[in-house]
Amino acid sequence: MFFEIILFSILAGSTVFIGGLTSYYFENRVDNKELKELTVHYLISFATGIMLSAISFVLVPEGIVELPILLSCFLFILGGVSFFFFDKLIKKNKYKIPQVIAMLLDFIPESIALGAVFVYSHKTGILLSIFIALQNLPESFNSYIELKRLKHSSSKALLILFVLSFVGLAFSLLGYAFLDDKIEITSSLMLFSAGGIMYIIFQDIAPLLQYKKRRMIALGVNLGFIIGMLGEAIL
Repeated sequence: MFFEIILFSILAGSTVFIGGLTSYYFENRVDNKELKELTVHYLISFATGIMLSAISFVLVPEGIVELPILLSCFLFILGGVSFFFFDKLIKKNKYKIPQVIAMLLDFIPESIALGAVFVYSHKTGILLSIFIALQNLPESFNSYIELKRLKHSSSKALLILFVLSFVGLAFSLLGYAFLDDKIEITSSLMLFSAGGIMYIIFQDIAPLLQYKKRRMIALGVNLGFIIGMLGEAIL
């Protein structure tokens, strides 16, 4: 069990660096500016579908099993309200890296839940790790672009993303160590994360999908959600 948590946590976190490498490739090998913009928007759209499927198939269904419904609703709202205040702080931070911080706001609580949930639901742990991995990929793609806009060199931007790729492993092990027999706390964390992610989707991410009246970009949300449907069916 311990080594499985390590394996799937590394899998979930590895896409932070892979997304950065992919973005680096586009920066250096693709000259078509509009193609770059479209790729970014489709990736954002796909990530939105993945995030919605994580909420729909794992975080909320598994979270409400062990908790009273009124408490579940409160935690979901609390997550949204908390991320609202986090979002305000991000917008004011002097480093101006909202994409990177937003990625971590999703990644950290989900990773803690991943380490804890493996103990009592192997299927849920695998599914959550897949969701986290797919969610991190487009977010880190955009984070690399953001870091470059802040005048970081390519090597420094990739180094930052490489280091961040191991954040999930650290927090998953913390979740496993301290929450493995505390199902109620784990469920609370999942519902809190779900509420926060829902806020981020419709406050920060969905408005970015608009690009030169290309309505098909929004279909990426459907494709991302289908990944969740397939994962749920297979596992």
